[in-house]
Amino acid sequence: MRRPTVRIHTASAAALAALLLPAPAAGADTGQTAVAAATVIEKVPYTMDTSNQAAWWTPVATYKGRGQYTYFAFNEPGSTAATHRPAIARRDPDGVWSRLPLLNSDGQQAEFPDDNGHNQPSVARDGSGRLHVFTSMHANPWRYFRTEAPGGNVTDHASELPDQGEGITYPVVTTAPNGDLYLAARAGTGSDRRPGKLYRWDNANSRWSVVATFASALYRSVYPDDLAVDASGRVHLLYEWAKAPATAFRHQLSYLSYDPSTGAFTDSTNTTVTTPVTPATSDIVQDLTAGEEWSADNAYTGPAVQSAKLTLDGSTPKVAYRYRSADSGGQFHVYYAYPSGGGWVGKTVYAGGQTAAALGITWDETDTKRVYYVTPSGTDRVFSATQSADGTWTAQSAAPGVSADRLAVRRDTDGRDVLYLPDTVHNALYYATR
Repeated sequence: MRRPTVRIHTASAAALAALLLPAPAAGADTGQTAVAAATVIEKVPYTMDTSNQAAWWTPVATYKGRGQYTYFAFNEPGSTAATHRPAIARRDPDGVWSRLPLLNSDGQQAEFPDDNGHNQPSVARDGSGRLHVFTSMHANPWRYFRTEAPGGNVTDHASELPDQGEGITYPVVTTAPNGDLYLAARAGTGSDRRPGKLYRWDNANSRWSVVATFASALYRSVYPDDLAVDASGRVHLLYEWAKAPATAFRHQLSYLSYDPSTGAFTDSTNTTVTTPVTPATSDIVQDLTAGEEWSADNAYTGPAVQSAKLTLDGSTPKVAYRYRSADSGGQFHVYYAYPSGGGWVGKTVYAGGQTAAALGITWDETDTKRVYYVTPSGTDRVFSATQSADGTWTAQSAAPGVSADRLAVRRDTDGRDVLYLPDTVHNALYYATR
């Protein structure tokens, strides 16, 4: 199938800011500024469906060949308002975009029901140049598409996965330095237990396998948030716990790592743990606080975790997450955490108001941690926060003039943050770098 290509003329964030940003209001929060932080902002030249919104997904992959390639997995509008069609938007190093639809075995573009927060795609590129997409699963059997070779069609390969017939939810995927892939997902549809499982794509042998059920407990459900692989090949996992079967509000944000060279799972102190871990044996990043309850009620108003992301400083995990405490006025604020002294140290990044269920975190040689978050209103809604030597957090607009309401970010091998910015009100997806 020949892919249509589109060349986009980019604009710097500074130019966009000058054209689009209003003057700051008197008394505005000095912790957030409209200073341009992105170096490039482009509107992806394909229409995005309003269902293209989630907190857990990994919809961005990058690859350095003759230059930097970027792959955005996203939902296009379906045949009705209640459906979507997944696709990949690929940006070449020269700025040309091309579209790769996900194709069923009959050659038609795949189409699925909308289900905000669940039926969104995650993408990764393996060491052989094949693209892998997991999409549109909320307790559904595998919906998995990949290319057979670089540049090929993205076709249905669901039958290649283990755990056939299982209900899968929240697939997050990343590429290891050796070209293998690792996938974390919730597997199962039980009313009293929904575990988290880790899978591996063996790139040399083109085969998926189960690594382990990494987390499981009676009356609890696992919510995978993110995963990353360090230079030594060790896999780092971030996940939350909830009262089974499911809920919008979770608890006990947790960390775990896996070393494929030994088969051992360890916590942040490098102590070996037995899997599947439970809430009682997990390495807890954010523990329960006063007034926090295990509730499956989606109207629950107490303390809870909702969305988290992970990056690495070498082999050390760094975490950004949203937490609603008893004294936050019902708002989810943004926090940063890192392992220290046998536990986790938490810092408040942003407590100036409500945030959306969207986060990102990267590790930069100059800024160290960059924590990205989204506010629910305003001309500028996506911010990047950094911490100065005195501990003060300062946030800048990461996409001036773009009213994106969701976010994902990947750091490429040139040391740039690549931002994936959906604007669901205007059915638009934006690409930005900084």
